[in-house]
Amino acid sequence: MKLMNQWAILAFAGLLLSSCVSKKEFTSLKGRYDQLELEKERMAGQLDNCNNERDRLRSELATRSDQLSRTQAELDLEKRRNQSLEEQVDYFKDNNSSLLDQLSNLSVINKTGAESIKKSLEAIRSQNSYIQDLNSSIQRKDSVALALVMNLKRSLSDVNDEDVQIEVKKGVVYISLSDKMLFKSGSAEINSGAAEVLGKIAKVVNDHRELDILVEGHTDNVPIKTDCMKDNWDLSSARATAVIRVLQWRHGVAPERMTAGGRAQYVPKADNDTKAGRSLNRRTEILILPKLDQFFKLLEAPAGE
Repeated sequence: MKLMNQWAILAFAGLLLSSCVSKKEFTSLKGRYDQLELEKERMAGQLDNCNNERDRLRSELATRSDQLSRTQAELDLEKRRNQSLEEQVDYFKDNNSSLLDQLSNLSVINKTGAESIKKSLEAIRSQNSYIQDLNSSIQRKDSVALALVMNLKRSLSDVNDEDVQIEVKKGVVYISLSDKMLFKSGSAEINSGAAEVLGKIAKVVNDHRELDILVEGHTDNVPIKTDCMKDNWDLSSARATAVIRVLQWRHGVAPERMTAGGRAQYVPKADNDTKAGRSLNRRTEILILPKLDQFFKLLEAPAGE
């Protein structure tokens, strides 16, 4: 572009020289020409600025158009929502009017209904009181079970842990006595050393006469058949009965508190396929539990339900 301008100047100068233009006129015309060139460049710059501003405005217009479209779509959605809400309001107004008419015509809330509601509230209060009493009874029972366990463990602290195990399951105290401590193999006769252990247990249960005692005999799955024992049912039952006799006759536990039962091999604690498992399964368990009549009384619904 500058090269062309230079050639134009030279051509113009040659024209002037050839036309016998004076140097002063030439200088004036040259200055005028330079001013025009500057003006042209300024105008070209303004044109570029205008083009840039035009492009920016076009971009902004496109952005505003998109925003306007989204706003219009949101407005249409809000209009539809508003229409739906108005329809719901109209529905509820109609429904409310219908309900008021029913209340007015049928007198739903009357004296009989009020009495019925009053009785229902009294029944609810009674049920709440019953639940609180039941929770209190359960807490007392758990406290008694914990005290029993502590007393038993203290009394039997000198007995091998493998021979006596004490635990609480579902609020019931379980005392598990090993077969080798109580009996000779295949026999239901109590060993002399075991009688002392049963005496310590009797002393604790005699301090809690409000509880019943269930004695269960358990065997492994090895069959037995002797002149006195037909099978493991006989052996487990005889051993449970032998324990109860010692508790009653030697240590004064009231017989009406006790029950004897044989479970044979059908409630094992361990796998009967191993010697150690069979040893664990040969046991006598003494369960200390609430008296059944008190238990069922506890579960009775409150009067007036």
